[in-house]
Amino acid sequence: MPQMRRREMLHRSASALLAMPMAVAGRAALAEAAPQAGLVLNRLAVQRADEGLLLSYDVRFDLPDDIESALGKGVAVTFVARAELLRPRWYWLDQTRARAVRRWRLAYQPLTRHWRVNFDGLSRQYNQLGDALDALRRTNRWRIAEPIAYADEQDYEVAFRFMLDPNELPRPLQIGLGGQPNWNVSVERRVPVPPV
Repeated sequence: MPQMRRREMLHRSASALLAMPMAVAGRAALAEAAPQAGLVLNRLAVQRADEGLLLSYDVRFDLPDDIESALGKGVAVTFVARAELLRPRWYWLDQTRARAVRRWRLAYQPLTRHWRVNFDGLSRQYNQLGDALDALRRTNRWRIAEPIAYADEQDYEVAFRFMLDPNELPRPLQIGLGGQPNWNVSVERRVPVPPV
């Protein structure tokens, strides 16, 4: 009888050890597959021009209540748009040919009751939050790379990501986030570069 209990306990513990990684992986897959509420990339277009490779995008989103509450208390949030020109390779990781980054800092000014958006050293004030968000939701003809030489004509892709940057938040707020999905405002997509 004691031999049977040991064998049964060993079997149960082995089953639990095998099931745990599958449960964690399943939960992570569900979290990745769940779409962001209210976050949509309406348009992402890449075009070639004489001045280089140009990117246009239009992101639609509504800020979650937690972020709006933090903004109302004077916490500034930073949004980042990143674009990378990639050359896919089957034998190794994709080769990065160019990178471009844009940052917007959104803050509420309680004394003047205005929303301020800082971009490239310039500051602009808005009366409504929606107007301030419209300033960073879309960009047209953003130059992300130099013109691609004809000798270097290959299949290229542009990897685009628009996100709220949690690293720019105050340190106590960063620690308190700890995986809260309301603060994960991001969208990413890859598009091919059109041929000449």
